[in-house]
Amino acid sequence: MKKVILLLTFCIFAGLNPAVGNPKPAAQKPNIIIYFADDISAREFPVYGSSVWSSPKAKNTSDPKYRAQTPVLERLAEEGVTVKTAWGATICSPSRAMMMTGRYAHLHKWWHNGDFGRWINPDTNRKEVIPLYITCPIMMGDLARQAGYGTYWAGKTQIVGDYERYGFDEGCFTPGRWEDLDNPYADFKLVFKKGPDGRDLMKNGRKRIWNLDDGKEYPGYKQHSWNFFPHVRVMYHPDSDKKLDWWPVTPEQQKRFGLHTYGADVELEHIFNFMDRQHAQNKPFLIYHTSHLGHDAFDFLHPESGNKWPGTPIAKWDGSKYHRVKTRITGDRGVYDTHGTVSEPGIHSHINYIDYQIWQYLEKLSELGIENNTVLIITADNGTSQYGKGYEDRQKGTHVPFIVYAPGFNFTKQGMQDILVNLADVYPTVADLVGTEIPEDYEVNGKSLWPYLTTDAEDHREWIYSYKKDKQFIRGHHVMRDGNGVWWDVSSDPADLISFTEITDWEMVPKEYREERDRLIEAMKPFDLYDTAHDYPGYTN
Repeated sequence: MKKVILLLTFCIFAGLNPAVGNPKPAAQKPNIIIYFADDISAREFPVYGSSVWSSPKAKNTSDPKYRAQTPVLERLAEEGVTVKTAWGATICSPSRAMMMTGRYAHLHKWWHNGDFGRWINPDTNRKEVIPLYITCPIMMGDLARQAGYGTYWAGKTQIVGDYERYGFDEGCFTPGRWEDLDNPYADFKLVFKKGPDGRDLMKNGRKRIWNLDDGKEYPGYKQHSWNFFPHVRVMYHPDSDKKLDWWPVTPEQQKRFGLHTYGADVELEHIFNFMDRQHAQNKPFLIYHTSHLGHDAFDFLHPESGNKWPGTPIAKWDGSKYHRVKTRITGDRGVYDTHGTVSEPGIHSHINYIDYQIWQYLEKLSELGIENNTVLIITADNGTSQYGKGYEDRQKGTHVPFIVYAPGFNFTKQGMQDILVNLADVYPTVADLVGTEIPEDYEVNGKSLWPYLTTDAEDHREWIYSYKKDKQFIRGHHVMRDGNGVWWDVSSDPADLISFTEITDWEMVPKEYREERDRLIEAMKPFDLYDTAHDYPGYTN
């Protein structure tokens, strides 16, 4: 079997677990890279053909100047396989839990951002949010490590508990945890400010936010920069003697770090270094790249602008390759000059930069001589902010892009495929690729996509499922139930990918629609445990 790499556009766990089945011999191991972008609906990718996308101010638009330019992704989508309907959860943490565990919230207990199952931590004897490696002891990283893989995690974390227990040997994090704010190298931070009594200052019932860089108060949420002048934390970095350390680590790295340093570039630099080291040892690797690209953020370079999606470094496509403009930024304390080296704001600019990063991956694979031993899957965690993220309406919050590209494999499908895929399907797909058997008594809700891609199977699965707190979403080939309990006819595709027809009279639709509705209602029942199994077994308030 040839090597494989998974790139998925648009959270991973514990150490080796002896319960995992016997892996394949090392010579047959595929390499795997998962690229997981942030808050990007399928409609934002031109390949999906939507008539509507998001403007820089997060409004619906059909203006072509705000359409992303993705020549690389479009080629991969055409030559590989594009999934028409792939679902995550409606928001970051539960969607990432679905990806990393192959399970739904009734098992992993991450129901929504801010709504996590709890347990009594035996080490602290305190009531805490339950880490995924407790509810799901066989993580995606574990599958690969048990099979002899080197594993690497880069980008956004969005986890609780110990980084090293999520199944990865090394990591480079543009931190997604608010406790990771003590970076000594950059002051691009929005923080809560305390009054003389030591309490957080409040305004209209909300904590007030200050920008440490310019000392001014702004609306928004507590955060640090993962874009320019980023906060980067590394795990088991080869240049550090600490488990977790702030990057830059060495004097040479510190010398070249500054305002021009871009978080997404740092992630890829660390990933490529890891790939080089693994390749030199002829050792397979799993890379989980959870990019912040697509997520809105405070624009520290233009603090008064109100930009939702700050600009990125400029990369220009000449028809065959990208040329990255050298970033130059000068200034301090909220007044900066980017000297024309930073793109305009907007989610389209983020997607353009994703296209550039996918091109960089392809170039690296070619350099290592493994471009024909590669599978790329490109996806995101949930819908676009202010359009779909967190929404229960139809599939606004759940519909994400999903592209698979594998030039060295004999795929039996090509181009756009009208199938249904859950992000939970990635976990068993990885198990298939690395050759690790999942124990029969270990419940997994995903279904491997690999058989569909490589056999004459005409369909992948009959339905896909999602969740938000106590709300359940499910979709078949004809009908869909959204989080509000409303049913929709999804047998045809509206131009904007969302304006489906509501079903109000079931006698007016074909019999097979009613039959599918009944099957979907039954399929949801095993997962409807929010009220009865919200927390870890044994936990009581």
